Amino acid sequence: MATLSSEAQLRRLISNRLPAVNTAGCHFRPVQGLTGESWLIEGAGIRLLARQQMPDKYVLGVSRRREARVLKRCGAGLGPQVLLQTSAWLIVEWLTGDNISEAAFRALIENGELAALIAELHHRPLSGYRLNLQQQLARYWQRIDRRRMTPAWLSWQHTFMRSVPPQPLKLAPLHMDIHRGNLLLQGERLRLIDWEYAADGDIALELAALFRFNQFSSATQHNFLRHYAQHGYSDCGQLAAQVQRWLPWVDYLMLMWFEVRWQQSGDREFLRWSAALYQRFCLSSCCSQ
Repeated sequence: MATLSSEAQLRRLISNRLPAVNTAGCHFRPVQGLTGESWLIEGAGIRLLARQQMPDKYVLGVSRRREARVLKRCGAGLGPQVLLQTSAWLIVEWLTGDNISEAAFRALIENGELAALIAELHHRPLSGYRLNLQQQLARYWQRIDRRRMTPAWLSWQHTFMRSVPPQPLKLAPLHMDIHRGNLLLQGERLRLIDWEYAADGDIALELAALFRFNQFSSATQHNFLRHYAQHGYSDCGQLAAQVQRWLPWVDYLMLMWFEVRWQQSGDREFLRWSAALYQRFCLSSCCSQ
């Protein structure tokens, strides 16, 4: 029933706000992703993606209003075009292109094409939405399973909430979810999809997230930063040091995100990923004593 209600709501919205789009012969199909449901709308000459603002997504830090603003101000030629944004929905073009294989992703890293793409984004004007990691961590804290809480974990939370985040080297629009599943190849042009975590922040935070999410080795990180310096921030040594400062923040953000997703979905795979990060913090705490 919820699916039918969403489809009817979407049809009314498009009819009222996008009258040039004729939905009479269109098919509406839910598209499942990591953070919930979106809709693919297909018809004669029409391919759109509708993304709904849901309470669970808000908890995860997703704002369709912010996503639309970042795409409009910073995403031209890199991401999809925004067609409509309301309090409940964001409708964008459905980007077509070739999916990136694991081998192709490694090649994009090694030859510098991914670094060039990210540097291009980091040269775009700011969106006006500053990323606040501590605010997001506080929101996650309210949603995790208290039965899983340990004294060590409580100490980590207090540490991150009291600490001052690294002073940005350079503020820029960030995508904050770059992996091969969010990349498309259109001819010779790389495009980025799924901008729901995008906001303004330190370029080194984006790179720290990229390195952790995709498990870059030290050698791969060094090679990536060398390529990035050709297009973006030129001081490799300073940038590498700043990335290291952000890594604990990224690790903790990922730990909390996995815990919230476990609460939302009941998928034990999130617990497995969370456990690996928990152990990393335990080892780090032991080594620092």
